[in-house]
Amino acid sequence: MKHLAAYLLLGLGGNTSPSADDIKGVLESVGIDAEEDRLETLLSELKGKDLQELITEGSSKLASVPSGGGGGGAAGGAAAPSGGAGAAAAEAEKPAEKEEEKEESDEDMGFGLFD
Repeated sequence: MKHLAAYLLLGLGGNTSPSADDIKGVLESVGIDAEEDRLETLLSELKGKDLQELITEGSSKLASVPSGGGGGGAAGGAAAPSGGAGAAAAEAEKPAEKEEEKEESDEDMGFGLFD
């Protein structure tokens, strides 16, 4: 896979037919040793082929492959209450938040952080 990635990077850089030395240079620049047998196999498979055609052909093949996602969908959220009941419930919650803030203040503890 690393050899193919280097080949594709060289292709994107404008080198339409990278040599083994080109690919080795890319791999060595990031500290990876090229494996001669895999490199030769890759080059023999891709010899004389257009990179864009290979990508297009591979994309069409991948489109027919099932890609998972067979699990159930995400659970929906609860429906928002309608009418005045929702507004009343929201107003009832607001004072409770203010009360909690008072409980957490230093005044209730009888001393401050810097006293």
